[in-house]
This record gives sequence, structure tokens and C-alpha cells, in this order.
Amino acid sequence: MIKLWIVTSLQLAELFVSSLVHLLYGFYIFSSAVAGDISQTLNDYLFKSNVDFNDVGETGQNQSIVEGLPPIVLVHGIFGFGKGRLGGLSYFGGAEKKDERVLVPDLGSLTSIYDRARELFYYLKGGVVDFGEEHSEACGHSRFGRRYEQGQYPEWDEDHPIHFVGHSAGAQVVRVLQQMLADKAFEGFEETSEDWVLSVTSLSGAFNGTTRTYLDGMRTDDGVSMKPICLLQLCRIGVIMYDWLDISWLKTYYNFGFDHFNISWKKSGVRGLVDCLMGNAGPFASGDWILPDLTIQGSTSINSNLQTFPNTYYFSYATKRTRRVMGMTIPSGVLGIHPMLFLRVFQMSQWKFPQDVSPPYKGYRDEDWQENDGALNTISMTHPRLPVEHPSRFIRSDSECQTLQPGIWYYKIVEADHIMFIVNRERAGVQFDLIYDSIFQRCRKHVFRKIPQSLPNQSPSPRSSPRKNNFVH
Repeated sequence: MIKLWIVTSLQLAELFVSSLVHLLYGFYIFSSAVAGDISQTLNDYLFKSNVDFNDVGETGQNQSIVEGLPPIVLVHGIFGFGKGRLGGLSYFGGAEKKDERVLVPDLGSLTSIYDRARELFYYLKGGVVDFGEEHSEACGHSRFGRRYEQGQYPEWDEDHPIHFVGHSAGAQVVRVLQQMLADKAFEGFEETSEDWVLSVTSLSGAFNGTTRTYLDGMRTDDGVSMKPICLLQLCRIGVIMYDWLDISWLKTYYNFGFDHFNISWKKSGVRGLVDCLMGNAGPFASGDWILPDLTIQGSTSINSNLQTFPNTYYFSYATKRTRRVMGMTIPSGVLGIHPMLFLRVFQMSQWKFPQDVSPPYKGYRDEDWQENDGALNTISMTHPRLPVEHPSRFIRSDSECQTLQPGIWYYKIVEADHIMFIVNRERAGVQFDLIYDSIFQRCRKHVFRKIPQSLPNQSPSPRSSPRKNNFVH
């Protein structure tokens, strides 16, 4: 009895600390965005008279050149946001400014991989987001969602493919979207194909799930339901209240993406709120949200329907913040790990699947999943492995990375935590620029199917071969 009391007390203490740290970090991000907006507004007001109108014509001239470039689309991860949310704050730490044609869509921060992939398609092509009749009925939400009057890249097709860069769950969103394109899964767009995607680059991509989901509260036996008392339950209650209150200016600033569930008090009333809180309705009741997709079981289920396609180039940066000492996996330091992630780095490095529960897949070993970056296990980020392993090659250094072939996942392991390359550019230092510069240079100069693109103010290289397929890092 005493042992049970001690264990329960420790669990509650850990829940309190985790909740407090995450809440403080969320408040820090939100307040930083507000402060940045106020500063920008004052700056625009005080110095608007000093605008050099001679720059306008030059910008317009460059825009016509930029339009000829295939866009590089940066897809955010869980709790992420795109351009236009949180004021002027950049999820990707301002990396989008490194290239002339970068798009940063704002997708649901907690919606499922499936729903986000559907929204990403219509964000690019334009139209009303169609989640599909069968899926919508099964998950209990409206079939149609946000309307994009003008797609960001309406000419998108096989002759005008796109480069995608996804962080965390965003990488899996891109893979699901590419499979949907191959399966011609969008009504009214029967001409889609997997070749609409030219390259996929993953930053700490969530390909095979993470043991952190179980630490945060997902049940190990099914990977779908939550424990009654856990961090995710607190998150669930907070999200439901946020969407039910439906404060317009607040949701314009940040949106979890569940509008198609009609949780708002205007549509569901008090009874709808009670149903959601009791777990009888809403995304958390149907399982149509991001966390079930990030369990090992959920990721394996998603992966069973996804392919690695022969004409697409794939590259992955897997991250870790652990090291091996005398046969044990421990955090690789204190200062190099974000305070929000340090406890999880330690917990994930010691994780063991419960012995009374069937392992998530045949051949599972705890030691394979100990290396991590505080959010995802390193083994999960390298390339798709479950339920079958996709073609891959480990790259140790840039010198090894010569001409790369499509249809193979080339991956590197980077010493970094899960949020090193997002939000706060200063944290990553020079490594931030090295990685993003490498990604954008690869997309613009070395990855193409027909002829290399010309950058603005730059003529095509006379030595370029019209059929050369390079993927150089």
C-alpha cells in the first residue's frame, strides 16, 4: 500500500512539473508573438513615411521571375503553425526567408495526419477542403472544411512538381499526401499522381511513431485511447474549452484546427461541451487527432498503406540528444537540451514496454528505441521501417553524399533536440544555417527530372545535363 502511494505521488508530481513546463513554454511563445506584433506595428507607424517606393517596381519584377520556380513547401509539426498565425512569429525560425519561393501553410496543429494531408492539398490547388464522405461520417465531423479561394500553387501537376520539407509530424503528412495523389483520392482531380512530388526532406520526421506518446498518456495496449490521468487529458480539456469558447480574435491568432468538428458553443451549445468533455463526441472521442497517429501502433497502421516512390527524392535528418555510457543511454548534456524536453529525453532513454502488454510489432526491442531527441526516437526518424523497411542509406558526412538516386531514403543523424531547427534560430546557431542552406540548395540546384531551374538573376549552367538527376548534399 505504501509503495503504491509513493508511486502515485511521484506520478502526480511528474504530471504537475510536465504540465507547468509546457504551459510556461506555450505562454512564452504566445507572449513573444504578441510582443513582436506590437513592436512591428509601432515600427510601421513611426517609419512608414520612410518607405522607399523605388523598391516596389523591383519587387514586382523579381516576382515574375520567382513565379517560375517550383515552391518549397515547409510543413509544420504538432502544435505548429503556418504563416499568418501567431503574428509575425515563424515556426521555421525564419528559414523561409532563405529562398525566393517558399510556402508555409497553416494546417491543424492537433488534427490527424489524414485531415492535415487533405487540407494541404487544397491549400496548394485551391477550393473547399473535402475530407471525404466516408472518413467524415466515421469520425463524426463535417465533410467540408476551410475554403481556399485561390490556391497557392494552382498549376501544381506532374510538369510542375513541388519540393516538400516537413518537420516532425509534418514529414508524415507529406508522405500521406503523396500516397493520396498516387491513389487519385481527391474528387474532381482524377489526374493526380505521385510524381507531383519532386522531393521530400524530413527534419526529425515522425515516420514510425514515438514512445513519448505513452509517457504523455496514450495507452500501450491499443495506441488509441488515453489513460484517465495524464498530460494529454489536461491538453484535451484545454483544447475543447478553447474551441468551445470560440473567441474569434484568439482563434485567428492560433487555431488547433478542429473547426470541422463544430465544437463551438454557437453550434453545439452546453450539451455539446458536456459530450466532448465526457468523451462522447469530438476528435478525442473518434480518435481523429494527431496523437493516435504518433503511437507506434498508429504509425505502423498508416505506413502499411504508404509507398516510397521511384521518381521522388527522399532525404531525412534524424536528431538525437542522448549518448551511451557504460552500456546505458542517457541525455547527452544539460545545456544543449531545451528545458521542456530534458525530462522526456531521460524518460525515453529509459523506456521499457510493459511486459504484460503485447509489443507493438514483431521483433520489438526496448534498446532500439532508447536514443531520442526528447519528442521522437531516433530510430523512428531515419526512414520508414514499419511494418516493412523502405530502401535507405545512412550518410555519415557530406563527402559520402555524391549523386543520389530517387526512391531511396538518404538519412543523416544530427546532434540536436526536437525543436532545435524551429522557432528560435539563435538556439541552433551556425548549424541552423548549414542545414537549411543545404536543403534549399539541393532543391534549387541538384534535384530535377527534366532540366535544372534557373534562380532569379542567374542564367542556367551551360554544363548542366538535361536529364541529370542529382541529389547532392
